[in-house]
Amino acid sequence: MLHHDALLPSACRVSMRCLSTVTRWLAAGLLLIGSAARAAEPGTADPMTERLAACAACHGSEGRTVGDTYYPSIAGKPARYLYAQLVNFRDGRRQHTIMAAMLANLSDRYLGEIATFYARQPHAAQPVFDGATAEQLATGERLTRQGDPARKIPPCQACHGEALTGVEPAIPGLRGLPVRYLDAQISAWKQGARRATAPDCMGQIAKALTGAEITAISAWLASQPYAPDARPATSLPAPLPLDCGGVLP
Repeated sequence: MLHHDALLPSACRVSMRCLSTVTRWLAAGLLLIGSAARAAEPGTADPMTERLAACAACHGSEGRTVGDTYYPSIAGKPARYLYAQLVNFRDGRRQHTIMAAMLANLSDRYLGEIATFYARQPHAAQPVFDGATAEQLATGERLTRQGDPARKIPPCQACHGEALTGVEPAIPGLRGLPVRYLDAQISAWKQGARRATAPDCMGQIAKALTGAEITAISAWLASQPYAPDARPATSLPAPLPLDCGGVLP
C-alpha cells in the first residue's frame, strides 16, 4: 500500500534527480509567493494562469493532471473544497512539506482566489485504471455503492454524490483521480496523517476500513470512466450520513 502524502516522489529517494526536483519545487514556491505580492500592486497585469505557473509543475496546466501520476487533477472541483485543502496544507492538517512551504505565507484571500480559479476550469479526460482484480472491483463497488451498514460504514455515494463527481459547495469528486493517489489519501486518513476540520467524518470512515478494502475502493473508483463534461452535483438527495466538519455551512 502506498503512503505518499508526506513524502517526496519515489524518484527522489532513489536517484540524484531528487536534487533537481526539490530545486524545481522550491523555485515554484518562490514564484507563487512572488506572484501573490505582485497581484497586490495597483495596475499590475498578472492573470491567474501566470500567477499559478508554480502549481502547474505538479498539477498540470490549469489544474488538469492527466495519466498515471501521483498528483491529483484539481480542475473543476468545488471551490470551497479546494480552499479548505489549501488552508489545511498551510495550517498542518494535511502533511506535505513542499505544499506547506509554498502556502505558508499566503493569505486566506489569495487562497480563495486560487480555489475559485481552479473550480472554474473544465477537468481533463482521464484514462481508466485497468490493473485491478475481479475481486477488488467487486469489493470496491460494493463499498462505494452500498457501504457496510453492520460496521457503520456509509457508501461513498452518500457523501460524494450518486455519480461520484462531488457536490457543491465543498464535497470533492472521486472520479478522475489516480489509483495511487486515492489509496494514499484514504490510507493517510486511516493512519491520522491527514485530518479535516472536526468532526472528521472521513477519518472515522477510513479507520473502519481494512487496508485491502481501501485498495479495492481506490481501484474501483480509478477504473470508472469520467465524462469530459461531468461536474459536481448541486445537492445531495438526502442528508449526510455523518457530521462532517469540512462541509458544514
